[in-house]
Amino acid sequence: MNERAVLRVKGRVLVGPDDVRDELWVVDGRVSYDRPAAARDVRTVEGWALPGLVDAHCHVGLGAHGPVDAGTAEKQALTDRDAGTLLIRDAGSPSDTRWVDDRDDLPKIIRAGRHIARTRRYIRGYAHEIEPDDLVAYVGREARRGDGWVKLVGDWIDREVGDLAACWPRGAVEAAIAEAHRLGARVTAHCFAESSLRDLVEAGIDCVEHATGLTDDLIPLFASRGVAIVPTLVNIATFPKLAEGGEARFPVWSAHMRNLYDRRYDTVRNAYDAGIPVFVGTDAGGSLPHGLVADEVAELVKAGIPPLRALAATTWDARTWLGRPGLEEGAPADLVVYAEDPRDDVRALAAPLRVVLNGTITA
Repeated sequence: MNERAVLRVKGRVLVGPDDVRDELWVVDGRVSYDRPAAARDVRTVEGWALPGLVDAHCHVGLGAHGPVDAGTAEKQALTDRDAGTLLIRDAGSPSDTRWVDDRDDLPKIIRAGRHIARTRRYIRGYAHEIEPDDLVAYVGREARRGDGWVKLVGDWIDREVGDLAACWPRGAVEAAIAEAHRLGARVTAHCFAESSLRDLVEAGIDCVEHATGLTDDLIPLFASRGVAIVPTLVNIATFPKLAEGGEARFPVWSAHMRNLYDRRYDTVRNAYDAGIPVFVGTDAGGSLPHGLVADEVAELVKAGIPPLRALAATTWDARTWLGRPGLEEGAPADLVVYAEDPRDDVRALAAPLRVVLNGTITA
């Protein structure tokens, strides 16, 4: 297809969970539901079409030991694109990936700047490592550098305690979150354990990543404040291996990690049942490969989230939450076409028939 040729998507266009249409046109890279007059060079694709999938916790430009070169970052982004992920919330990266914005063939990225962690309390090479007195200043810096998000490391192993522990005192996170909000940014935090959650939520945080420590007494607080979670279940699947590797030095931490893993599905389902917004994120980058969005949707279904709602968590609802358009009239034509109906079986997401980005068939 020529870059700006007319594309017709015919079959079932899933504009929303309750809005299904028979066809969609792509003209000059944008969505239209009106047949263009005197259309020429029309290419037709048939199947079930969804808005481009969203990975709301992904790290382009991050490798196992920190930032990666542009060529590696490009391969990461292309892998996500070919899996149908066309919108990424990059939940922390030490790499400058602004060059991606100039590429029409790569997913759109919403950046949270670089992780902000306590000194020696996170993976080496990933984060700004600072002390509480500097937290407000660093949050302000990353709020200005990012695309409306800031990423904190809320808890990590404390080697003196031998277990997961909160990284920040209550006053520091209150001041930091207030500063981010003053600058128009939302705040999210990496949290595995229980101990950091109440302070972060009561301080006004907008989202929690992983949220494995979410307990029955904390769920009403999350629900009442509208705090979203991104469970990253494909990442939580690595907890047993992590626990095994650290058991000799940190047996309490290892037992804690296994417990969080064992109750992961109950945690997610209980959160969903209480009305907490749940979104799809893979935690790709670092130690996990890219292109896992279909696996994460399947994990949410396995946890007990109804298939249509799990689908919404990577499409319609996720795009609304992030303030980006779906398949409405005039929106950029970012969509994925499948041979089977993903509403019947979300495993269909693993086999895109066509990927269309900015109106061009890319895969």
